[in-house]
Amino acid sequence: MNQTNLHSGTELPAELRAMLAALREEDGNPPLPDIDWNQFLKRVRHHRVYPQLQDRPRAARLIPADVRQAIDRECGVNALRMLRLSGETIRLCRELESRGVRSLVLKGPALARHLYGDVSRRTSKDLDLLIPVSELEKAGQALRELGYVAERDIPKGLGDWKWKIHHIAFRNPKLGIEAEIHWRLNGDGGREPSFEELWAGRQISDLAAGLAMPGDSYLFLYLITHGARHGWFRLRWLMDIDKLARRELDWLGVAALLKRYRAVHLAGQALVLSSALLGTPVPEPLRPAVSGGRGQELARRALRFIRDDVVLTTDPSAGEVVKTYKSYLFALKTRPQKGLHALRRLYPSFRDAETLPLPRQLYFLYFPLRPFVWLWRQVRQIT
Repeated sequence: MNQTNLHSGTELPAELRAMLAALREEDGNPPLPDIDWNQFLKRVRHHRVYPQLQDRPRAARLIPADVRQAIDRECGVNALRMLRLSGETIRLCRELESRGVRSLVLKGPALARHLYGDVSRRTSKDLDLLIPVSELEKAGQALRELGYVAERDIPKGLGDWKWKIHHIAFRNPKLGIEAEIHWRLNGDGGREPSFEELWAGRQISDLAAGLAMPGDSYLFLYLITHGARHGWFRLRWLMDIDKLARRELDWLGVAALLKRYRAVHLAGQALVLSSALLGTPVPEPLRPAVSGGRGQELARRALRFIRDDVVLTTDPSAGEVVKTYKSYLFALKTRPQKGLHALRRLYPSFRDAETLPLPRQLYFLYFPLRPFVWLWRQVRQIT
């Protein structure tokens, strides 16, 4: 598979092509490209891949010295930040453990250490911890006592919030660190492993003794669903797929896991992109996902986000980007998921209870009031 087949004649910007050439794990001595190096640096920062570029021998041959110096400065700042995040990850996990709350570390410094061997070789803006949903109140209290402030209260009343959203962000204003507490891997209500299944298949992180993270098969499932949900608009996420795909995993077992949780098409999307852009070898059991199914079409849709340096969001103020993103998210769903999505739109949401609080004995009124409350929320978002 090559880039031409992937993007169907839509040319990638020269600066993006140069960045991809520098990131690929290949030998050779390609010529120095004639590009706008300021635009190149802008793309490197957008895609958060400066640590990987610093680590690539090809990059030293492709990138002028003054540009490499700018990348080195970014890497120095990132190294300090990742060390701070590492210490805070350990502190939070230890605090939760002391209160009897099990946690699995998702992404962040633990993933950097696991995939790249060094926490400074990957960027991360926050910490992500997965816990059982039954322990959410206890975990929230622990973070508040450590100086964190929740971006929102834990939803009350209607219980659909447990699958419509999947995390709550907590920010420590003194440390300038954000921690996301997850109770699901994804917030679309799709099938995914329970916490107990993930805990049973956990591995111990090299970041610190006793810190747990999902086993590699579950990690691959999480990374492809996370990247797909965000449209792969940062190449950093594809770099993670590239590193994991080069490992000697039980790929037959991974293929079975993907089928069980209806994520084969998402694996196809990730590997189509990664193999075309980064030269990632596709594990034999996953090649059918790349050559057939919906993976290639979904990859083409995501490539537009990568090409145009789009930051995807559902914030109504973002205008046309929101419509494009929502259309893309709907395309990710399987046919049964699309049907379930339509049915759930008719069912009262926890957001209805937040918009129009009612006593529990009057919750039945949310069914007839659903269209009006939904319309009122849309008006409030627009205005």
